[in-house]
Amino acid sequence: MSEETPESLIPYDEIVQEALREVVGRVLLEVEKTGGLPGGHHFYITFKTRLPGVDIPKHLAERFPDEMTIVIQHRYWDLKVESDFFSVGLSFGGVPSMLTVPFVAVTDFVDPAVDFSLKFQANGAPEGHEEHDEPANEVPLGEPLEDGSNVVSVDFTRKK
Repeated sequence: MSEETPESLIPYDEIVQEALREVVGRVLLEVEKTGGLPGGHHFYITFKTRLPGVDIPKHLAERFPDEMTIVIQHRYWDLKVESDFFSVGLSFGGVPSMLTVPFVAVTDFVDPAVDFSLKFQANGAPEGHEEHDEPANEVPLGEPLEDGSNVVSVDFTRKK
């Protein structure tokens, strides 16, 4: 009898990631419907900039060739959420810009107000997170996150 775990024929990792990405979509949809963020909630969203469906201005794609973090807090507009992507207006260096981000490109979703975090492997992206700059739009960073009971980390590295 082998001690090695057999490889699953059911794609559990993909199913779980898809379900957790729906959490991000539902949260953003609620913000869209109500027209604003409740209380002190705000979001840091990190995404892969080169995946299909990502639409960001050329100067941002050049500055963030792999991964970018945005903040949805005070200065955002036209948040629109669809089943597979969201779009939002943000200001970068005083220049207003519209961004479109498919949920499959999202690698991190954080709400520091309540120490909530989801981490993903972007579909079609290489494994692992690249170091990247601070959030690109004009919002100061909040307090650093501490490991809390609300932090969910999903690691879908397959054992071979």
